[in-house]
Amino acid sequence: MSKVFPRVGRRRALQGTAVGAVVLGLLLWWLLPLGEKPPSGTIVFSTGTPPGVYQEYGERLRTEMGKDMPGLTVKLLNSAGSQENVERVATGKADFTIAAADAVATYELRHGSGAGRLRGVARLYDDYVHLIVPRDSDIKNVGDLRHKRVATGLPDSGVRLIAERVLQAAGIDPRKDITAVADGIDTGPARLRQGKIDAFFWSGGLPTKGLVALAKQGGFRFVPIDDDLVARLHRQGEQSRYYRATNIPESAYPNVQQGVQVPTIAVSNVLMTRADMDPRLTEWVTRTVIDSRDGIGRHVHSAQLVDVRTAIYTDPLPLQEGARRYYRSMKP
Repeated sequence: MSKVFPRVGRRRALQGTAVGAVVLGLLLWWLLPLGEKPPSGTIVFSTGTPPGVYQEYGERLRTEMGKDMPGLTVKLLNSAGSQENVERVATGKADFTIAAADAVATYELRHGSGAGRLRGVARLYDDYVHLIVPRDSDIKNVGDLRHKRVATGLPDSGVRLIAERVLQAAGIDPRKDITAVADGIDTGPARLRQGKIDAFFWSGGLPTKGLVALAKQGGFRFVPIDDDLVARLHRQGEQSRYYRATNIPESAYPNVQQGVQVPTIAVSNVLMTRADMDPRLTEWVTRTVIDSRDGIGRHVHSAQLVDVRTAIYTDPLPLQEGARRYYRSMKP
């Protein structure tokens, strides 16, 4: 027996079409933030050294921005790290970057060119200081680095900045009391394994991919940076207030740590730009950073810590207007 379907009147059909259009419009508004055409053009993003977290995060963030803003070209520019990144954005050589808060504060205190134009977009995750030595090394604390060959990072890196301050806090002159070597995360692990250096500093998110392979071989250990040294570090000046005492959790490099936490210091990272950057573009970038946390976090563990509730705290930088608009839109 065939079924008889009720006839739909013309008026009802038109009403259904109108409702469908409204629903579609709302869906598009939700999928396309701000209900407008995504920004386009070209921006330069300064990252870091290839095995480091800055570089990997930058690469994956570029992919996410490409999904949200198909007309935007993002050029990545490798760098030595935080100090070079800050200078590049301040002087217009790059448009966005990631830098550690202590490096930003140092640039401002030194009245670097364009420092007044720097603005925050989002607080991201913390860098942890790693002091790494061979497993059989006689180095037990920072003071034991005297007269040793120590990699203190590339000249314009955040690692160099923090390594020299840690050494000074331990009473070691980094220019006289050690043989300083300009190795970063790209070359330091191999040179340590080859016996060409006695120790190296690294400051990065956990875990840093450049150390994971070395950790699996179990050929090194961490030297602790204890609370007393952190207290002396804090007495060095205003920029040192961004350091906090913490521990490298036992889960970061389990083959090396064997269930033991390592006392150290951490400093927050800030995604930054300039005051003159298009606020609409910055608003979209901010949204992508927050919305892509889980996707990027599956590959870059540090990115899992990005949170809209803390991202707004970009000290020492005030928020860029576009970022401010985004955070305001997220308020209930």
